[in-house]
Amino acid sequence: MSEFVIELPQLATLPVRGTDSLFPVRRVYCIGRNYAAHAVEMGHDPDKEPPFFFQKNPNNLNISGEFPYPPKSDDVHHEIELAVALKSGGSNIPVDKALDHVFGYGISLDMTRRDLQGQAKKMGRPWEIGKAFEASAPITPLVPAAECGHPDNGAIILKVNDDVRQQGDLNQMIWKVPEMISYLSDYFELAAGDVILTGTPAGVGPIKRGDRMEATVDGLPSLAVTVI
Repeated sequence: MSEFVIELPQLATLPVRGTDSLFPVRRVYCIGRNYAAHAVEMGHDPDKEPPFFFQKNPNNLNISGEFPYPPKSDDVHHEIELAVALKSGGSNIPVDKALDHVFGYGISLDMTRRDLQGQAKKMGRPWEIGKAFEASAPITPLVPAAECGHPDNGAIILKVNDDVRQQGDLNQMIWKVPEMISYLSDYFELAAGDVILTGTPAGVGPIKRGDRMEATVDGLPSLAVTVI
């Protein structure tokens, strides 16, 4: 007889490129306004703000290659991001030890119901209704750091229907990957299975059904997603 009163929810996992292995996802942290030009386009001064984070749900990660346009929104935006997957964690991790905890990297999209996020901002409410909806984080298989290194520079580009919408460089991050890991670990106990989405460059904008998004980061496999 099972000790559980309901069926166990399916564990959220990500494939690892070139293997049959799976990476189990524990939590998903997302940093806001981590590229200066994007902070400016959203109406903020990046020089005056400490980092801040919000969360998506593990099962929001979506490897299907399709993005179902979500309900209750007429203004859904794309945001390309480098994803960092942790193999270990802890509290109060020093910056110079942070990369020791990284398993690998991927490319993700932080899809956002911008109209609902805007309403939440005006009312001083949390962002989950605009950020943490079903399939809201399309993502590639992970590439182990042993294969790709720790990318800290290189082009990050999003095209929609072959038109460049977002373009930047990983070296434009205000808070670098080691700093993000260290900062988060001061407030949360990080652990194996955590995923961090590292922010998006300028150029975020709306998508519609039928659009094809292509996300690229130098040194990583590209991500192609069709809006359905």
